Amino acid sequence: MSMVFDEYGRPFIILKEQQQKSRIKGLEAQKHNIMAARSVSNILRTSLGPKGMDKMMVSPDGDITITNDGATILDKMAVEHQVARLLVELSQSQDDEIGDGTTGVVVLAGSLLEQAEKLLDKGLHPVRIAEGFETACKVAMKTLGDVADTVAFDKTKDDKVLVETAMTTLSSKIINVHKRKMAQIAVDAVMSVADVDRNDVNFDMIKMEGKPGGRLEETELIKGIVIDKDISHPQMAKEIKDAKMCILTCPFEPPKPKTKHKLDITSKEDYDKLFAREQHYFKEMVAQCKACGANMVICQWGFDDEANHLLLQAGLPAVRWVGGVELELIAIATGGRIVARFSELSEAKLGKAGCVREVAFGTTKERMLVIEDCASSEAVTVLVRGGNKMIVEEAKRSLHDAMCVVRNLVKDNRIVYGGGAAEIACSIAVSKAADDATGQDQYAIRAFADALDDVPMALAENSGLSPITELTAVKAKQLAEKNPNLGVDCLQQGTNDMKQQKVFETLIGKQQQVQLATQVVKMILKIDDVIMHGSYA
Repeated sequence: MSMVFDEYGRPFIILKEQQQKSRIKGLEAQKHNIMAARSVSNILRTSLGPKGMDKMMVSPDGDITITNDGATILDKMAVEHQVARLLVELSQSQDDEIGDGTTGVVVLAGSLLEQAEKLLDKGLHPVRIAEGFETACKVAMKTLGDVADTVAFDKTKDDKVLVETAMTTLSSKIINVHKRKMAQIAVDAVMSVADVDRNDVNFDMIKMEGKPGGRLEETELIKGIVIDKDISHPQMAKEIKDAKMCILTCPFEPPKPKTKHKLDITSKEDYDKLFAREQHYFKEMVAQCKACGANMVICQWGFDDEANHLLLQAGLPAVRWVGGVELELIAIATGGRIVARFSELSEAKLGKAGCVREVAFGTTKERMLVIEDCASSEAVTVLVRGGNKMIVEEAKRSLHDAMCVVRNLVKDNRIVYGGGAAEIACSIAVSKAADDATGQDQYAIRAFADALDDVPMALAENSGLSPITELTAVKAKQLAEKNPNLGVDCLQQGTNDMKQQKVFETLIGKQQQVQLATQVVKMILKIDDVIMHGSYA
């Protein structure tokens, strides 16, 4: 044993057994890791589905986030356990790749680990369990492909399926009261920048801005760019038609010497000379802007009141302190060139837009600049409104998920049906594969089927239904009718047919969930020794 002291100088004894506890091996290590990962999964379980609950996350600084997005919850949780961090990264991978299904993938991984723990208690080797799960995963992936339907949509008019799929994603979100309008906004935004022929969507052309105040249903899609800035002078024009913009990264001020200098002004005449020289530089800059045909100036840097006044006199509305990312987006959208020196200004480098207008919000002094009908791009901005900052941020996350789902459908237009229908169909197929398997693998394959059943059970539980009763009824109905579209009726619509309820999910999103969950569970099962820094013995 050894004696150590705390920060107040009080001694306490650590026994040898406690010192060695920083290293765990064998079955104890596997169970310890499974318990840590399942604790994370259990937190997200109640957030699954259209009736899932939200979580309030409070940061050390006191910032509050209210959300039911799996990736956001885990990101804000500051998980420290090494294996539990794997589930955080799993959810993040799903979010990066697919954008939706971040809660479902963690719940599935937790269910697989729960089944694996039961098999470990029965004496099955972890490697055999991992191999059985891999076999079952292949069966599930094939089944998902078999039960998927291909949907047709058109960029200009027939977007009904896209809207219905986006609505399914938004059903569990805080904005579900206005889910049809929000889904339509998400679809319109994605289709505005989509290249359907190449199955590609340029997400960089979609900008999302939020402004607290107003109602959620006032959220709108603007065919252009919105920046959180205003016109630099209150007397300048607030709306510019057929705008031709100078996009500047150089400061709107006289040049400064590159070496240290000191200027002594001892008389009024000296000051007048300095002022006249400054005026000359300012007038020359304004004249260069006017000479190239510009009727508006957008500058990355600030400029003083003198320059602002001269721009007003010259009839050049201006915007200052525009961020680099926004400046680049404006340049791409308007077909302009970012200019680093006034001497390089020319008509060919001007950005062109049909209309630039300043928008005011309510009785506050909050203003934003809207650049519409851009010349070279279909860039769009979603302007999100809400009662407070938390609602606006959650609405932005929800719309991002919906847009990701629409993007996935543009890339691969195959869908499966929600409400746990796809999981139940996979569970039935995997159970049949377990019956055909020989040896110990059949235990792991059947356990995989039981884990898949846990997803519709969680949906039923969160909807206030009896999980086991609902699952057995839907499963029996699927087998009797040979209809893989039957799922849990979470919204009490009176039918279990998810095709009739129009509950759609993307095939690639569902396949990604099953694959990622299986891979992470295999990785956790194969860890049989946890060695902390300095604990090797």
